[in-house]
Amino acid sequence: MSNSIQFKNHPFRFLLYLEWTLLTIAIFSSLAPTPWIRRSQDFPELTICSLIIFGLMGLRLPKGIQSSKIIYTACEVCLILITILFGGRASRLFPFIYLILVTRSCLIFQLPGRLVVTSLSFSLFLFTIFRKFNKFPVSPVGQERFKFFTLSFVVLFALALIFVLLLMNTIVSERQSREKLAAANQKLKQYAMKVEYQATLEERNRIAQEIHDSLGHSLTALNLQLEAALKLSQSNPVKAHDFLARAKELGSKALQDVRQSVSALRLHPWQGDSLESAIILLLEDVERTTNVKPEYIINLKTPLSSELSITVYRIIQESVTNICKYANATKINLELLNIHSKLHLKIQDNGIGFDLNEATKGFGLHSMRQRTEALGGNFNIETSPGNGCQIQVIIELM
Repeated sequence: MSNSIQFKNHPFRFLLYLEWTLLTIAIFSSLAPTPWIRRSQDFPELTICSLIIFGLMGLRLPKGIQSSKIIYTACEVCLILITILFGGRASRLFPFIYLILVTRSCLIFQLPGRLVVTSLSFSLFLFTIFRKFNKFPVSPVGQERFKFFTLSFVVLFALALIFVLLLMNTIVSERQSREKLAAANQKLKQYAMKVEYQATLEERNRIAQEIHDSLGHSLTALNLQLEAALKLSQSNPVKAHDFLARAKELGSKALQDVRQSVSALRLHPWQGDSLESAIILLLEDVERTTNVKPEYIINLKTPLSSELSITVYRIIQESVTNICKYANATKINLELLNIHSKLHLKIQDNGIGFDLNEATKGFGLHSMRQRTEALGGNFNIETSPGNGCQIQVIIELM
């Protein structure tokens, strides 16, 4: 990160262009003839050099160490004093130099430093006014008019300084707010990517564990049944037939486990169908392959977003899988409704239930809760040994 504001990273390049325009006018003004100022009192070469150096300093503004900012501002003030003392013909454009000093201070200092530089600019302006105007001969009749003109000019310049200070504060604050918001959005994107990656990694680990536990066990048992059938095929064909029948059951179960794992890996398991059709197909598959009878009420008045649809399907899929594996249930009741701009999901079974305190670390429950809370919803589970289980999810619809 650069420790200075340069042309390539200047937040407001139009200020640089404005500075150069005003300083160019000041340089030409210092060379223009002025009848009431004698040539011997004017040093245009020194004035031009001071203005050029002052303009070039705007190409690099310090923004790191406080001492470098103070030294930088002191050098600017010295150049302005040189122009005040030796730039007779350019005095008419001195207010522009003070405004440039204030705008630069707003880019490098915080509010206290800006106020100090603004006060210093006004003091230098007063010094210029009294030094230059005291040289003009004024008749007693015109003194009152001259005083009124000077006072009006001073008040007008003070208001201009205040306006520039407030305007620059607003512009700089708005830019800083946008930069902070952009940085926060970037961090949020990075955090979302990390969460997504972690969730994907956990999902893969869970599926790998399920394949190892279910499919690996089924294939091992299938292999043992086939070996036994081969050994008994000659001596005891009837017994061998029983082993082959059991092997076929184990093969069917292994195939079902593979299908479930592949379905869990898909981003859109229903392949273009509606969420309602996908849920009904899932429940029909459960009824066809197990002794569990599902009953459902699905009433979605409005279509759900893709993210919400996937979340709802995964929660239902995880719940139904757990019921079929561990609950020893014979019935599943499922309700999915839109009520008052909220999505209500309830899954209830008549299984053996479980101790919730002992199952809080289970990946399935943790995954369902995490999916729900990621969408700002509420996840609640009620169960106890011997009393089945009920899962309720409520998600606000945008």
